[in-house]
Amino acid sequence: MGALGELEALQTCLLQRITAVELSLQTHSLHISSDCVADGEGGETTEARLSAILRARGVDDFAFKRVPADYYDRPIEVRRDILGAPSVEHLCKSIVLVNTQALASITDCSDRNNSKYYVVVIQYAARLNAENIKNFLYTLNNSKISKKKFNMRLAPEEESLKLTGFVHNAVTCIGMETDIPVILDEAITKLKPNFFWLGGGEVDLKLRIRTSQFISAVNPFVVNCSS
Repeated sequence: MGALGELEALQTCLLQRITAVELSLQTHSLHISSDCVADGEGGETTEARLSAILRARGVDDFAFKRVPADYYDRPIEVRRDILGAPSVEHLCKSIVLVNTQALASITDCSDRNNSKYYVVVIQYAARLNAENIKNFLYTLNNSKISKKKFNMRLAPEEESLKLTGFVHNAVTCIGMETDIPVILDEAITKLKPNFFWLGGGEVDLKLRIRTSQFISAVNPFVVNCSS
């Protein structure tokens, strides 16, 4: 090959390398762009936001964990193993209840003793006892309000989303849009070890928290509300 041929071969090689670098830069740029969209155009993630809230409230014994997309399609025993929980009883959920018979003047959550809505944290393995919550609220209000004015039912999904800011299977009582009073099932306080798992603000994000620190940070009513 003559000098001219060698020069052409060198130029071709350089052009190929330049093209490869340009493609690499384009891919990197697209990767960064997609990350920004996933995090809300560069904003903080759900995990970061909730972690900051927990730390501000003095909680330091907590952890978040991502779970598979089909997490809720799996048996509860498999979900226990995915989280590394000691038992299925350590798997809990937050549900929004609405008092469908509240006095006409009760329309929000400004009075935690007689709120239109409550968030109940209960074990997946337990059955909610709404009657116990009704009796608790009746006593909490010194029996001055008729029991007929307490009828706790599961709030519609769209209502729950508006109040909490979290979709179904992602609801947590940390960082809600509305300051809804929380009821913690008494059975959860008796778990050994003394922690539990609950929703972490996204369907595939779960939060483990020390029970005693949860109580200090959230100040829930502790009620025997399961059977």
